Parts: sequence; structure tokens; C-alpha cells
Amino acid sequence: MRDKAIITQGEYESAIRDLTESTGFRAPEQGTVVLGKWATTMYGFVEDDTIYDTTRSFNDLAGAGLVARAETQAGQNGRFTVGVRNSRIGFRLKAPELSNGVRASAMLEMDFLGTQAVGSGSGQVSEGAFFTSPLLRIRHFNFKVETPIVDFLVGQYWQLFGWQSAYQPNSVELQGLPGELYSRTPQIRITKTIKAHPVTVEVAVAATRPVQRDSAAPDGEGGIRVALDTWTGVQTVGATGSTISPLSVAATALLRHVAVDQFSASPKSTKDLGLSAFALDAFVPVIPGTKARKDNSFSLNGEYATGYGFADMYTGLTGGVGFQPLPTPAGASTAPTYTPDIDGGIVSYDAGGGLHGIQWTSFLIGAQYYVPGLDGALWILGNYSHTSSDNANRFGAPAKVRQVEDWFDVSLFVDPTPAVRIGIEYANYNDMYFDGNHAINHRGQLSGFFIY
Repeated sequence: MRDKAIITQGEYESAIRDLTESTGFRAPEQGTVVLGKWATTMYGFVEDDTIYDTTRSFNDLAGAGLVARAETQAGQNGRFTVGVRNSRIGFRLKAPELSNGVRASAMLEMDFLGTQAVGSGSGQVSEGAFFTSPLLRIRHFNFKVETPIVDFLVGQYWQLFGWQSAYQPNSVELQGLPGELYSRTPQIRITKTIKAHPVTVEVAVAATRPVQRDSAAPDGEGGIRVALDTWTGVQTVGATGSTISPLSVAATALLRHVAVDQFSASPKSTKDLGLSAFALDAFVPVIPGTKARKDNSFSLNGEYATGYGFADMYTGLTGGVGFQPLPTPAGASTAPTYTPDIDGGIVSYDAGGGLHGIQWTSFLIGAQYYVPGLDGALWILGNYSHTSSDNANRFGAPAKVRQVEDWFDVSLFVDPTPAVRIGIEYANYNDMYFDGNHAINHRGQLSGFFIY
């Protein structure tokens, strides 16, 4: 459409940015229906996952969940999972560009990882229904208005914290991985891009859905990203987003406020607390790669994050942290129940009624190498992450709270055709609890993808 002057260069570049995460090099080839100068593009992939775990700790998406301890039933027995829930479908809608260079577009993207409990109890679905009739859920629902001065994004999209998804690692596993910032949320974002060849600088701020709506204030995020456009490498984001990316580094910060109900069975007030976190991300092509020469490209990606009360930026991270039971009143046989009005892993009360943000620190490094002679159709990769907390032991039993998680994987990808991709992986999850016990899960995964 660009070559036929149906869309401008700016519209083309905007579309490629939106589609690359899911379809990679295929982004310029997506099927688009045009009516006048309005256009709708459908994209996504079909994914099939076959997974063996040595414990019964996880579903297909492991995330940052706890590994079952060896002395438990779940920790002594394995699990074999087959599913297609990570398959994705998306639509990008484009309005005509105005004469002053203003562009408007919308993204509607879904997968089938919707929350659906597995089990036989009341309100739960069967295991068969969970995997064969999964729930469609929203990933991205947003619209953008791009102007010659600044760009606006409104709706659900990646968190700005961690400059997601530009630095997400390549893996066969369903993301987010342990120690990986991976979160989407409704927001209003403003971005300014400065192109001063060979350097591109992006500055962005966002007001996002608060981690606790009872805080009565949005979360605030901001960051800066600097890219050296003349030094590029082959980068695959997730499992399907293979593209050419420049050397870049991004620094982002998060500020939030919570107002948690008083530590009481019948709270009449709140405890307020400010929370903050910082992240640093980088993509470094060690051996460069270009669209014309993908062979022998070698690149590194890295992410470091630390702060208080930001567990929701990861996938399923609580570390086993909870709220202590209320003390049993004199003469009573049972303790009253405290019902927190905030998600787990963010904050907790100590025995004296003091409210504390849960501290988390993580780092993740990854490497991708594209084998010579196959034009980027075969590559190997590995990732390692480390997640820990300085204060989680204060808010739970030592045998139930994670002190450290070390995780790594090694994978091989091959593209037998431009539309088909196959990946095989080994991953190792090692949780050390505060009582010194190590719980380990070994995972083997074989996945196939049809990218459209």
C-alpha cells in the first residue's frame, strides 16, 4: 500500500511497529482490506504447545508461580500438558491521514488465556474444558493519535515500565517468564520521538490504571529510550516477533500510592503508602544483522528492575507473601478475618499494624544466535533470570515464602517455511524458600506456530 501511495511512509512505519511483536518480518505482508483510505489489517498466529513438567506446579503458562516443594504430592509427580490457548488474533484499524500529518489508528488484539479455574468444585470448570474451550481475553484494546509534535495512546497496552515489549526475551515458553516485566493495563500515554540520525530518542509519560482502585489516584510511569539506528541485529521478541532492531537502552520509573484498609476485621480507616520502582533495559547486537543479512547475527538483551510494591508488573508473582492473621481476642476461640482490598504480593502488614511495600529485585539476560547459511531460519538461544526479595520473609511462614528464584532455559527455533515456526526448549525453575529448601521443576516444551 505504501508503494501504491495508498498509505504514507509515516502510516507504514506506525503499522509495522504495531504488528512486529506478533508477526515479525511478516508484518509488511499482512492481509489488509482497504475501503477508500480506511484500512483493516488482520494478524496473529496459531500456536500449539506440548509441555512436560517434573512437578504439578504449573499450567501451560508458568510465569512467576511457586514451584511445589519435594515433600508435597504436587512436588513428587509430573504433568503433561497440551494446549492452544496462547494462539493470538488481532486487528489494526487505520483512518485516513490528515493533511497536517495527524494519523489515527486502533489496535484490537486477543488471545485465549482468559482466567478460568481448573477443578471440580463449585464455579470451576473441568480440566478438559479449560484446555479445549478456553476463554477469549483482551490483550490490547487501544487507539493512537500520532502528530508531528507528540503521540497519544489511550486504552489497554503494554506498561511503559520496562519499556515493554521492546526488550522481552525470545523463548518457546509462554511469556511472561520468571523475572520478566510483562504486564498490560489501561492507560493514557504521551510520547515524544526525536530523530537525530543516527540516534533516535523517545521520551514518554503515562497515567495508568492504579494497582489499587481504592487508592483513588492513577499510577504514574515515565521513561526515556535511546537507540543507535546504524547498529542493528536480529531480534526475536517472544516466540514469533523476529525483526531487525537497533542497539538501544531504556530507563523507566514507576510511582504509585496505595490506601489499604486498616488491619482490622471491621476497618474504619486506611493506611497510605507511597511505592516506587526503577527498571533498566538494553538490546545489544554483538555481531550485527540486517534485513539483507540475518546469518551469523548474535545479540544480547538484558533487564534489571528493583523497587517496592510492583509485583503486578510480573506474571503471577506473589512469592507466597500474604497478610498475617489477625490476633485472636481474649476469650475467643478463633481469630477474626481480615479481607485486604489490594492484590497479593504488593504490600502487607507487620504484626504491629505497620504497612510495608514488598521489595522485589530481578534481572534477566538473554542471548540469540542465528546460524549461518539459512537466512535467519535457524537459531539457538538461552535466558537466565534471578528474582529475590529483601523483606518477603516478614510476611509469611519460611516454608511457604520464596527467598530466591533462579530460572534458565535453552531453546532451538527453526522456520521450515516463512509462515511456520517450530521451537523446542528445556527450562529449569529453582525456588529457594526462606527455610533453605530448594524446589525444582524441569520443563520440556515443543511448540509449533503458524504466523499470519
